[in-house]
Amino acid sequence: MEPVEIIEDGLLLRPWRPADAGDVHRACQDPNIQRWTTVPRPYLPEHAVGFVTDVAPRGWAEGTSAAFAVCDADSGELLGSCGLVSINHALRSAEIGYWTAPWARGRNLAARATRAVARWAFDRLELRRIIWQAGLGNHASRLAALRSGFHVDGRLRLAAPPPEGPTDGWIGSLLPGEVPEPGAVGPAGPGTLLARRAAVFGRPHPELFATAGPVELRLRAMDERDLDAVVATCRDPETVRWTSVPDPYQRSDAEAYLAYHRSTWADGRAACFAVVDPDDTYVANVDLRISPVDPALGDVGFLTAPHARGRGYLPAALAAVGAWGFTTLGLARIEWRANVGNTASRRAAEKAGFRMEGVSRGAIVFRDTRVDAWVGALLAGDQAGQSI
Repeated sequence: MEPVEIIEDGLLLRPWRPADAGDVHRACQDPNIQRWTTVPRPYLPEHAVGFVTDVAPRGWAEGTSAAFAVCDADSGELLGSCGLVSINHALRSAEIGYWTAPWARGRNLAARATRAVARWAFDRLELRRIIWQAGLGNHASRLAALRSGFHVDGRLRLAAPPPEGPTDGWIGSLLPGEVPEPGAVGPAGPGTLLARRAAVFGRPHPELFATAGPVELRLRAMDERDLDAVVATCRDPETVRWTSVPDPYQRSDAEAYLAYHRSTWADGRAACFAVVDPDDTYVANVDLRISPVDPALGDVGFLTAPHARGRGYLPAALAAVGAWGFTTLGLARIEWRANVGNTASRRAAEKAGFRMEGVSRGAIVFRDTRVDAWVGALLAGDQAGQSI
């Protein structure tokens, strides 16, 4: 397969040259490239030389890959890498990969280059499908894929996960006719809700603060130091009475809950906060989940440690999480549900600003039985004037 050059949308995509080795080595020192790709670590000058003089040209010659240096069309400056990392000619299918140099980020470069490569691959190689994969939590790559027209179809266990990276990943596919035209802005474009959330969930889990009387509470990511307190809370009779936590509750259940916390943050589906007092002692948790069918809708779930009940901790934490959901995630509505009769949960929700909307019959599965639920909601305007 003969190497080619592509010029599109202000970019020049060309075969790699020996003179590029220095810039490749410099770019691959970036922690994000090392975190999310399988480049060697540490990345040495000889790795860069081997890539530009052997790996990339051999892929072209053998027809197994098509690696492009992504450059500025006017200046020729190297900005990144994009190409087909594997080509299956029998299936007429390929997988795409890309990275953006640290000095070139913020220009929608990966999506622009991916569109150009995909258009060339469908037109000239007559491919029927292009696959994209990325480690769970690599929201920058996912956003670029969405902007390139990929349908992110689900999750899979990665065959070659990055060192110290996630073992699960996202997978997406792109078919002929689905590549957006240069300059097109879709639902994942700059300033959209998807772009906004990619920036949020692509960073470490945030910390929030709330005040309950004289006590300042901190809301942080749950970790191993909270497990014993979670077990004690979930073995409490009132917790068992009103929630569907496993009974009897084991430490393995708490470990699974911690794994859920981490997975849903990486996946961008939820933000789960452990609420701790000034001594960093667990007093509650609040989970804010994003609806899979309505991106502007969220719902909350929460638990309070027995020793911390009745102190106003949960309403304060719940209000803080609600405010964060509206201002940072761009939610329009946050819902709360509880078994009819769970007055403690209802009192906490109402103190946080939630308004009761009624009873939803058979809305909750509780211990293998469908039960009626109180339903309430919080809108952004409901917190106006509140001190959080």
